[in-house]
Amino acid sequence: MEEVVDAVVEIFAWTGFGLGVLLAGVALILYLFDGTWLHTRAVVELVGDDSAAGRHVVVRWFDESGAVNQAPLTAAEYHQLGEKDMADIFYRRGWTNRMRLTPGSPAVKAASLLAAGLVGVGAVALVLSWILLFARG
Repeated sequence: MEEVVDAVVEIFAWTGFGLGVLLAGVALILYLFDGTWLHTRAVVELVGDDSAAGRHVVVRWFDESGAVNQAPLTAAEYHQLGEKDMADIFYRRGWTNRMRLTPGSPAVKAASLLAAGLVGVGAVALVLSWILLFARG
């Protein structure tokens, strides 16, 4: 039975550290591809008429070079903003008409948290294997 426990703990240690480091590398690559996003204030506007095309919501903002940008809001983004006339947004440096409401990418955050969790599992398994090693003498 001791051999089975040792094998399971070692599998968790190797798998946790291995996959955790691999996923941390993926999170780093995602972070680098995500680019730089700058904070600014934007004006929220309803545009369009009551025709068949309907009305839609856009946000307009000035970027760091003074150019005016605009991007349409999804229904979920508009609901998140509420009925505000001004909103804090983040726009991508070097790109026009790209914005989001969060400072960081949800994909990068998810990959980073999963990597940290896997490394944590590996660390707990490693400590447990040391405890078992010294407890047995």
